[in-house]
Amino acid sequence: MDWIEEFFSRVQQWLFEAAVQPVMFALGQGHLLEDGYTATGWLIVGVLQIAVLLAIIGPLQRWRPVEPVVDRATIRTDVLYTLIHRLGLFRVALFFSVEPLFDELFSVLRVAGVGTWHLDQVWTGVTDLPWVSFLIYLVIFDFVDYWMHRGQHAFDWWWSLHSLHHSQRQMTMWSDNRNHLLDDLLRDAVLVVVGQMIGVGPGQFVAIVAITQLSESLQHANLKLAFGRFGERLWISPRFHRLHHSIGLGHETQPQGELLRRGRSPALGGHNFGVLLPWWDVLFGTANFEDRYDPTGVRDQVEGARDYGRGFWSQQWLGVKRLFGRA
Repeated sequence: MDWIEEFFSRVQQWLFEAAVQPVMFALGQGHLLEDGYTATGWLIVGVLQIAVLLAIIGPLQRWRPVEPVVDRATIRTDVLYTLIHRLGLFRVALFFSVEPLFDELFSVLRVAGVGTWHLDQVWTGVTDLPWVSFLIYLVIFDFVDYWMHRGQHAFDWWWSLHSLHHSQRQMTMWSDNRNHLLDDLLRDAVLVVVGQMIGVGPGQFVAIVAITQLSESLQHANLKLAFGRFGERLWISPRFHRLHHSIGLGHETQPQGELLRRGRSPALGGHNFGVLLPWWDVLFGTANFEDRYDPTGVRDQVEGARDYGRGFWSQQWLGVKRLFGRA
């Protein structure tokens, strides 16, 4: 692993010095060079991820598709979302806008004597091993992600943004990043705070996000694939996550009165909220392991009651209007 880390660092340093650093100086952002260097790492990781999508997950989709591809235009929009996120454009925007605010906040807290808690120092001798601390951090972030995902489906204002992700009726490996930018901003902000509070290192944080994103790309793929009786309970498969996107089954957008009459809380409606690990769904009673592949989308979209847009900008604008009750 050492030679991989060394090679990655060399490439990151070269790209930063050759391209990113000159641009930052030209834009008067020389005081944010450290953030720019980190953003360069995200760019490299994104390129590697897209290579995996094209070389591995794409052929798998063609091998065992759940459904025929009938709407390539909406898939092209999802490709744009993926490029914006995986190539670092969205994250660079965070580095130059929100990230400095968080850095300033934690600096003030440290000056006030409020430090962060380094989780990998809790069990000396065990958590000192890089792979052990990495797995612990991975589980913690996934636990936080599970509850954020529950929140996205529990609160009307958050669902008004997150519903864009569920409006894709032609799910493919590109669909993971089909999110409203405000939704992504909120989620990333929470993860950054959690990362700072538990003391995860920058390299480990990048690796956790990269693994999560690749797994989510596989989960959203147009791929008829399950991991078997035991594997399904260890890691989330495309079958498990597709059920979460199934109309009226994996997420529920009926009026609250209807949900309550059926004995289900609107805040807990739906199944399979896990991001990487199905453990939380099993533990908190939201798991559904049925072997089925249903159509995806949102109930009010299918019934013709709401338009979620087809292009990037129309989808973002309609999301804002939904947030304020105007769409």
